[in-house]
Amino acid sequence: MAAKTNPGRFFEDYSIGQVIEHAVPRTVSGGERAMYHALYPERHALYSSDEFARASGLAASPMDDLIAFHVVFGKTVPDISLNAVANLGYAEGRFLKPVMPGDTLRSTSEVIGLRENSNGKSGVVYVRSKGLNQREEVVLDYVRWVMVRKNNLDAPAPEPVVPELAKVVDPGSLAIPEGLHFTRYDFALAGEPHRMADYEIGEIVDHVDGVTLEEAEHMMATRLWQNTAKVHFDATFRPDGQRLIYGGHIISLARALSFNGLANAQMIVGLNGGAHANPAFSGLTVKAWSEVLDKVETSAPGVGAIRLRLVAVKAGAEAGKLKGEDGKYLPEVLLDLDYWALMPL
Repeated sequence: MAAKTNPGRFFEDYSIGQVIEHAVPRTVSGGERAMYHALYPERHALYSSDEFARASGLAASPMDDLIAFHVVFGKTVPDISLNAVANLGYAEGRFLKPVMPGDTLRSTSEVIGLRENSNGKSGVVYVRSKGLNQREEVVLDYVRWVMVRKNNLDAPAPEPVVPELAKVVDPGSLAIPEGLHFTRYDFALAGEPHRMADYEIGEIVDHVDGVTLEEAEHMMATRLWQNTAKVHFDATFRPDGQRLIYGGHIISLARALSFNGLANAQMIVGLNGGAHANPAFSGLTVKAWSEVLDKVETSAPGVGAIRLRLVAVKAGAEAGKLKGEDGKYLPEVLLDLDYWALMPL
């Protein structure tokens, strides 16, 4: 009997230039927003209120940027990371168009790099993934790299290709949503009085609050975004019998925690880089801090772009501490995310 199930791709199944169209398109709605805000303590005003969004020049409140990221990412999992050991990092991400309730998203990926690990049992796959809406407009594109198991250990190692990736998305290439302005920005409704001019490059913002990871919430998130990677679902897949918390879950938790101190960093428009520094499991309490890396003005009235390093850590870690003297991430660091956000000047 011919097998009809999909075992997922292994490292030896990828080739440079390979383009993969991912199933299944998904129409997003207010239900995604409500579930997202139930999973994460997310309170940024532009994503919470149609009236606030209209006062900022938009037709209505768009979906949270990370909802779009999760949906697009989740589509890629069965083809890219079903047999992953771990998702390793991100670069060159741009949020190009707001996603509105009722939009239908699909994903496509191109393999741009391959490198077998020295143990011969796995390798790193680099892909550039794009999310497109029902009008075939690219709403999001980014590069990620993931460590994937080999199925046939005797398969020859490919010629290593490691793409050269920009360390920072050029702020001049950031996509500002059409009509957006912050000339009538209501700081009282947004929750904090701090505008971009109030932040200094190099400043550390300790976001104070914490969230304890729950197995049920993590499993709900992976199902919601249709992220079927075995390390997240199947407790028998890892030798330690633990389900690895989806890295995107940590990203969204940290972003939501950053509201306390960065409530006016409204829209994520660029993803410069990111690394899941250490694994996370249920029962762990996550806290976060941010470092201001850069600030620029944009062409939109009253709108600036602030570059932030968002770091998720285990409770008890000291804000501002990232790496040891050996240059490696400290064991209490979970996430190191470098991004651009839009903020009133």
